[in-house]
Amino acid sequence: MNNQYFMETALELAARGAGYTSPNPMVGAVVVKNGEVVGRGWHQKAGGPHAEVFAINDAGELARDATLFVTLEPCNHVGRTDPCTKKILSAGIRHVVMAMADPNPDVAGGGAEFLIRNGATVETGVCENQARKLNDIFIKYIRTKRPFVLLKCAATLDGRIATRTGDAKWVTGPSARNYVHELRHRMDAIMVGINTVTADNPRLTARLEGKAAVDPIRVILDTHLSIPENANVLHLKSSADTLIVTGNLAPSGKRKRLEAAGIKIITADIKDGRIDLDALMNRLGEMGVTSLLIEGGALVSAAALKAGVVDKVCFFYAPKILGGDDGIPMCRGAGPELMSHSIPVTDITVRQFDGDVMIEGYIKQDKQSCLQAS
Repeated sequence: MNNQYFMETALELAARGAGYTSPNPMVGAVVVKNGEVVGRGWHQKAGGPHAEVFAINDAGELARDATLFVTLEPCNHVGRTDPCTKKILSAGIRHVVMAMADPNPDVAGGGAEFLIRNGATVETGVCENQARKLNDIFIKYIRTKRPFVLLKCAATLDGRIATRTGDAKWVTGPSARNYVHELRHRMDAIMVGINTVTADNPRLTARLEGKAAVDPIRVILDTHLSIPENANVLHLKSSADTLIVTGNLAPSGKRKRLEAAGIKIITADIKDGRIDLDALMNRLGEMGVTSLLIEGGALVSAAALKAGVVDKVCFFYAPKILGGDDGIPMCRGAGPELMSHSIPVTDITVRQFDGDVMIEGYIKQDKQSCLQAS
């Protein structure tokens, strides 16, 4: 039996849940009998049936004595749904192949152990690295209770995100920008600084063609609560909130007006005159934000990297050259004196969107890394 092929099929199914399953992981499953897939399923939304249930129901009577391939260890606890382990056993499945164990330290191994105790055989580690990348958000959050942070930038080949006048429309082409909306759809929240709001007046919503998009929570870093009261982010018809993060010296009158209009405002710790991003990640995690997309600008990007809160970068490079040193750089402020002190980026992938090139990689490889086994 081609275990890798069937697990890759399950991973492709799991990816269909991107943007809809938070705070749950994306999970896919296939039921295989006599070398053929007879049942398919994926976790479609938080609170709904798990992938194993969909796949087994799809297989029907053919599930008996078949093999189940699933991208994450089947659950063995009662949550908003019944345990998948009991569904698997009652369907007559006696062999389970899973890509990875559950990273939740409170339940890891429980599903596999239950299946084995009840006569099933369990195999693990098939396409494990791919499964970990797919659920890097879930793994980081379940272990640390802090959001997984993705830093996105779009720049010219000479590293500028805007001209000296601040013009940034557009650095990249439509295809790359559409993919950014896909990223917004997948993440719980999106964060920018007040300079981006005043310069670009963005909406920070997710807009996808032919697909229902989920808007992220809009997080605005605004130390002095200087946001214009007619800013687009304050007047949206969206299912997601706008959250302004400010300091303790914000004008009380303006704060009351914004809160009366339905805008959420929190007072955050200040460090070196700016919002303390490391402390803010704890706060967002406590609020249930599992993932955060940072879209800049240069000061926020530099601050996030300096604070060590970024888990992954997604940098787009357009086939354009400004040819000067007066444009706005990707990061602004002092950097290290030595190249050896630069931030290493690992596990690189490269993708092209028409003429634009995207470079993606992880910048944390510690004990909490989503790419390391528990």
